[in-house]
Amino acid sequence: MKKLSLAIIASVSLLLIIFYAKNDNMGSIEVGDKVPGFVLQDQNGVHYQVNSEMGKAMVIYFYPKDDTPGCTKEACKFRDDFESFSDLETLVIGISGDSVESHKNFEEKYKLPFVLLSDIKNEVRHLFGVPKSMFFLPGRVTYVIDKKGIVQYVFNSQFGAEKHIENSLKRLKNF
Repeated sequence: MKKLSLAIIASVSLLLIIFYAKNDNMGSIEVGDKVPGFVLQDQNGVHYQVNSEMGKAMVIYFYPKDDTPGCTKEACKFRDDFESFSDLETLVIGISGDSVESHKNFEEKYKLPFVLLSDIKNEVRHLFGVPKSMFFLPGRVTYVIDKKGIVQYVFNSQFGAEKHIENSLKRLKNF
């Protein structure tokens, strides 16, 4: 009985690994690609169209969940360095699968001065090809996009939340 249980657990684990690997291999946005157009609701319930921001540099960062330790640290670091992004004429846009209401609460609680977009169905996350981390957590990936809408830098690190901001600023200063 014990061998049968172990075999079932091993089989299910293998199927989960294959399933998540397949789902994470959707198209991915890489350096040199044009940022795809998309529309999502912001923290105020307003439809935000990324194409309307072409002509401006952007940092689009995908994060797992509002009000969790790593995501809060990342958002607050973007907030604390927001003036540096503004000086470089760069928009900061955060995207997660949280609701508009959750984003509004997150924005107000931490006084976040940038756009948070609600990707409840994870359609934009899949459009960008943001992989899951550890097979189940939504990934943490940052894209630095120039004024022409071309991706100039991609940084993927689930646990280096503050590095996303430091690396983005470094890259933007080279534009």
